[in-house]
Amino acid sequence: MSKKIGDVILDVNNISLRFGGVKALTDISFNVREHEIRAIIGPNGAGKSSMLNCINGVYSPQEGSINFRGQTFKHMNSRQVAEMGIARTFQNLALFKGMSVLDNIMTGRNLRIKSNLFLQALRIGPAEREEVAHREYVEKIIDFLEIQAYRKTPVGQLPYGLQKRVDLARALALEPKVLLLDEPMAGMNVEEKQDMCRFVLDVNDEFGTTIVLIEHDMGVVMDISDRVVVLDYGKKIGDGTPQEVRTNPDVIRAYLGTSH
Repeated sequence: MSKKIGDVILDVNNISLRFGGVKALTDISFNVREHEIRAIIGPNGAGKSSMLNCINGVYSPQEGSINFRGQTFKHMNSRQVAEMGIARTFQNLALFKGMSVLDNIMTGRNLRIKSNLFLQALRIGPAEREEVAHREYVEKIIDFLEIQAYRKTPVGQLPYGLQKRVDLARALALEPKVLLLDEPMAGMNVEEKQDMCRFVLDVNDEFGTTIVLIEHDMGVVMDISDRVVVLDYGKKIGDGTPQEVRTNPDVIRAYLGTSH
């Protein structure tokens, strides 16, 4: 059954990013449609993570703008981005290693907590009811990602593949409209990659979440993406379906290392 891909939800327009004299991104434009899995690929140093950092407000590009759900921004900060419904996982896990799986995922609900800290600390009235509701949502994600057995385990004691799954769970706890995944399968064995592929597809399908994905494993990209944008040395060299990108001569040259 083919899924229904909607209108453009995220539009990246002519983004250029420099660090001193170094050009990280040059005049990059592409869009992301609602409910699709959109991959960003390219050799090491192509500017992929820099692009995600521009989208989620970590970097402010010198030129260009980003339009999200009809609103255009020159610059956004990370909190604004999260409040608008864009969540992010990181290549290098930014989890709280001493805290349990459950508590790590609960931190993803912070932006949705309405009660003040005093009421939260006392856990009375509305604050208690709110916490129960948040916990119920988090438990749903824990079941969805099949990590029930590790709910109380400190994250630092889990194998790497499961830590990546907790990172995904924490991003999902925000209930994002768009989920940015920065190399979610890096460092995983074949079995862990298969599991993560399945979860990414399920998140896209069952939660209806739009996904923007950076991934080095071309087999994974070709299998799960609806469209692919290709960067090389901070420039866009390809954009289209996996099949179109796979046969693009510029992309083939970049990956075979014969273009420079």
